[in-house]
Amino acid sequence: MRRKLVIGNWKMNGSRAANTTLLAGIKAGLGDAKADTAVCVPAPYLAQCQAELTGSAIAWGSQDVSAHASGAFTGEISAAMLLDFGSKFAIVGHSERRSYHKESSALVAQKALAAVNAGLVPVVCVGETLEEREAGKTADVVGEQLDAVLEVLSAEQLARIVLAYEPVWAIGTGKTATPEMAQEVHALLRARVAKKDAAAAAGMQILYGGSMKPENAKELLAQPDIDGGLIGGAALKAADFLAIIGAA
Repeated sequence: MRRKLVIGNWKMNGSRAANTTLLAGIKAGLGDAKADTAVCVPAPYLAQCQAELTGSAIAWGSQDVSAHASGAFTGEISAAMLLDFGSKFAIVGHSERRSYHKESSALVAQKALAAVNAGLVPVVCVGETLEEREAGKTADVVGEQLDAVLEVLSAEQLARIVLAYEPVWAIGTGKTATPEMAQEVHALLRARVAKKDAAAAAGMQILYGGSMKPENAKELLAQPDIDGGLIGGAALKAADFLAIIGAA
């Protein structure tokens, strides 16, 4: 039985004061949650998370990681640096990185590899645009994005990653895939991983990242291949984030 995992992606939001309030609220309301919980925060706040979350049930991580271990890569942050601040997770391939920073699937795969090799858990994001969905290309698009990762990771390494399906058309738009639509893609992704390694596929947590909210979380999380959520806006409000964790 795969344990549920709920990760908050703060994106480019937060301040020291606001973070303290948010994290205190989450810690106070978490109780004996049955889902694993984490927050992926802007890099400047990793030290704050380490200070405020060490010893709690909440893990933390980054929203990106470099494909390089070190060197002349101005502005990049290595996996080793993230580990220095107790990070467990690193999001790679988020749609905003693919779109705004023109990150290719090959680069995303190299970032996932660097994270795994360093001991981080990469949260590998895949997803299609509205135009691609309406053109019937969802399977092709997410398949190509996933295949790039499958090509560079061994079966053993695959067992140490998390996948996240984030339909681009449902992020920040108020639109949400129906539970059945999301389940269809999650099942497709698991089947694709299974072609490389059945055991890794069976144990892999695949998160839904398309505007999951307290109102729709329970129905989405009831689907057999949806193992949790990668939460954007709702992760910035302790009550909403806790409601989603409770639904898991």
